[in-house]
Amino acid sequence: MISRRTQEIKPFIAMDVLEKAHGMERAGIHIIHLEIGEPDFDTPACIKDAAIRALAAGHTHYTHSLGLIELREAICRHYHKRYGVVIEPDQVVVTSGTSPAMFMLFCVLLDPGDKVIISDPHYPCYPNFIRFAGGEPVTIPVFENDGFQYRPEAIQERIDDGTKAIFINSPSNPTGNLLGYERMQTISELSPYIISDEIYHGLVYEGEEHSILEFTDRAFVLNGFSKTYAMTGWRLGYLIAPKPFIRAIQKVHQNFFISANALVQWAGIAALEEAVEDVARMRAIYDERRRFMIKRLKEIGFGITVEPTGAFYVLANAGRFSRDSYKLAFDILEKAHVGVTPGIDFGANAEGYLRFSYANTLENIAEGMDRVERYIKERY
Repeated sequence: MISRRTQEIKPFIAMDVLEKAHGMERAGIHIIHLEIGEPDFDTPACIKDAAIRALAAGHTHYTHSLGLIELREAICRHYHKRYGVVIEPDQVVVTSGTSPAMFMLFCVLLDPGDKVIISDPHYPCYPNFIRFAGGEPVTIPVFENDGFQYRPEAIQERIDDGTKAIFINSPSNPTGNLLGYERMQTISELSPYIISDEIYHGLVYEGEEHSILEFTDRAFVLNGFSKTYAMTGWRLGYLIAPKPFIRAIQKVHQNFFISANALVQWAGIAALEEAVEDVARMRAIYDERRRFMIKRLKEIGFGITVEPTGAFYVLANAGRFSRDSYKLAFDILEKAHVGVTPGIDFGANAEGYLRFSYANTLENIAEGMDRVERYIKERY
């Protein structure tokens, strides 16, 4: 009999869309992929070269369970240079992507029934991680006309004795919006702990992203290399945590994962220290795509009240066309041959929206927008 907790995990609908699209492609249908949040760029050469050197040098064994000291020191330097914060290498745990980091964090932080506040909409996996660790996600609606930003007063109303943490994600998936400085500062004072998913840091086109560590040391930071450095398949992330939690996290890591891939960790050092120009080039291209996609979506008739300025997503209001985002997304896939993600994947408050990813070439985005426009004109 399959365990109840695994039966209760909700599907990741973006992957359902992708997998259906792959099936259509195998049947010879040309699909434009705007559903998945994966950079279309190749990993920068300096990173690949570092991995090749590490392999040639025999770095093919287990590392320290916290990660290579050289990489942890590089992460500390990066956070000091970028945000002016001081963290120590023994506050950093290097992991095989941010998902294991999140798994370990909630295992260590939560006892059964502990509550974690998350926004609605949110990255679909957040509540699944929290529930799997025995916690209870508490959702706070955020709204289009407010740039999908948390309202601190709404958080304050939901905090009680069982609240263990507030989860923030800026720039956000699925909205692409940033959390303002003042709001982040206010939120940092509300809860025993703040969890900040900073995986899209480095992909900001207007305004400035801030680390939660600028405001409080009662914080856990999730970050990694997948998005900014086009390293999704390398599976390299890290968790920054208050020192009292490190030994507990380390024990979980030793038992469940042992250590992150050795040669990939050496590649991570090169990413932080050598790939600055590559990241700037990719960011400029993303920004061009972002501006184009927003313009076209508005022309087609989708609602975008506050334009997103980070990550590589646009959460567009499709309410004038349908309130059933799941049905609409799959109909667009089947009829227009464009993959998009239904808003319902990201929470009840995102129903009536579609998420479009501009992690694709400008030519493909243009073709995808034209196909969606023809679909809308024919039906609505």
